[in-house]
Amino acid sequence: MAKNDYKNWSKDDLVKEVDRLRKRKKYGLVWEDKPEDVVEQCKTELPILDEVEDKEIKTDPDKPANLLIEGDNYHALSVLNYTHKGKVDVIYIDPPYNTGNKSWKYNNHYVDKEDSFRHSKWLSFMAKRLELSKHLLKDSGMIIVTVDDYEIGSLRLLMDEIFGEQNRLGLVTIMHNPRGRSDDLYFASSHEYALAYGRRQGKTTTYKLRLTEEQEENFPLEDEVSRYRLLPLKRTGSNSTPNERPNLFYSIFYKPETNEISIGEKKDFVEIIPLDSNGEKRVWRWGKETLKERKDTEIVVKKGRNYEYAVYAKDRVKGGRKPKTVWVDPKYDASSHGTLLLQKILGKRKTFDYPKSLYAVKDILEIGVRGKKEALILDFFAGSGTTGHAVMELNKEDGGNRKFILSTNNEDNNGEGLKIATDICHPRIKRVIEGYKTGKEKVEGLGGNLKYFHTSFVPADPTDKNKTELTEKATEMLCVREDTFEPMKDEEKFKIFKGKDHYTGIIFDQLAIDDFKKAIAKIDSPFSVYVFSLGDDTFDDEFADVKDKVTLSPIPEAILRVYRRIFK
Repeated sequence: MAKNDYKNWSKDDLVKEVDRLRKRKKYGLVWEDKPEDVVEQCKTELPILDEVEDKEIKTDPDKPANLLIEGDNYHALSVLNYTHKGKVDVIYIDPPYNTGNKSWKYNNHYVDKEDSFRHSKWLSFMAKRLELSKHLLKDSGMIIVTVDDYEIGSLRLLMDEIFGEQNRLGLVTIMHNPRGRSDDLYFASSHEYALAYGRRQGKTTTYKLRLTEEQEENFPLEDEVSRYRLLPLKRTGSNSTPNERPNLFYSIFYKPETNEISIGEKKDFVEIIPLDSNGEKRVWRWGKETLKERKDTEIVVKKGRNYEYAVYAKDRVKGGRKPKTVWVDPKYDASSHGTLLLQKILGKRKTFDYPKSLYAVKDILEIGVRGKKEALILDFFAGSGTTGHAVMELNKEDGGNRKFILSTNNEDNNGEGLKIATDICHPRIKRVIEGYKTGKEKVEGLGGNLKYFHTSFVPADPTDKNKTELTEKATEMLCVREDTFEPMKDEEKFKIFKGKDHYTGIIFDQLAIDDFKKAIAKIDSPFSVYVFSLGDDTFDDEFADVKDKVTLSPIPEAILRVYRRIFK
């Protein structure tokens, strides 16, 4: 039947159409949803993970395992919805900017400027992935997306819809190309944006950026607490007179011989009142109670030129500087600290188009995880691997154990024959971990570990045969979910893996439960146990004697439950 030609519609179809129109959005971003092959694929096949063992990097058993997933990020995010729901502290992504310059494919075709559905395709593409990523964040987590002028308006409305306008944390403008784009028609673009949202209103914490060397020099003094500078305690400007702030006008009494400070008048103490250079009365910045609390550690009194005393407060380095909404610094130059740095690491030219400045990404991440040394960071548009590199640099600075998960496809990035995952992202992470040479210079490795996976598939039809196959091929997913990668026992009917603080058991045959329990009897550690079941059995009775030691989950039902929600 023709679209919107209602004359020949049946009553049932008309009722459905009325219901659809009632539900239609009254305000917000509207686009024509365009089907996507990788999404449609999940109606007949379910994504899983297969480990590529020869790409594992392991330099330090005491450090956590980072993850690199090769494949379409829609499939990777689907798997992560089972393995990492509510576990991620920060998501940082740098998606395609939709410039029309043949840098982005939709259904295996480049999206160019002449495509009349260019914006709808981009919004369909982004909406599906942002919806999946939302479930991965902790309540205290945040997501930061970089974008330029082509889609900033659409992205902001889309993220308002998915994450909630009340959860928008800010929009940062970053000068990443100080020279400007010379081929722009009217204005030479030199900036891009970073749009940040929290997962749950009031739960997200943002951290200050580290001070630059230049900023630290502004705090030239130091005591046993921290570096500081002296600022006059006397208030100037607006609200600085006794008429305006009467509670802040009072006398401070000071004894030079002993460096004592008092609020009340005392013998042999000099009275100090806040007067400006014209002899007019002003007020102090602090009230009496605050001064009493801080006078012994935070106040300095100095004698001025006219033998009068001036009172100063110690303005301390407060752990860094609050991020501003405009970032201008040579270190954010994507050419010098993105393209050229990548060439230096890989020893090749023309490896990847438009990699981010390492320092721009590092500062973006620092806002979300500086105070979280055990944080988990996800980048599902990982590209050249800058995010993984930045996480390792942050750990180097403060001894943190932050982990990253990177996901990227393995397409030819720029026609030079180099595959993104295998020839660019993985080699970069490997060299940053292990160290590399560039000319005569040797760059020390940052250390760490990496597990490499690619997405694979099993049939989606929920037959007993397919459930069995999904269970047999879910081992890597379960190890990723539990962060237990060290194999301890590899039997035909069950497997045991060890992690940092617990073990994982996978039982493929219920008849092997007794043998499994014997195998773990002498292991004094918590166990996450997954037992194959065609239904949704709990197996509580079978494990009643070790219930304090074991957490049970049936598979593949627990996995299928997640996939039913995603692929409904």
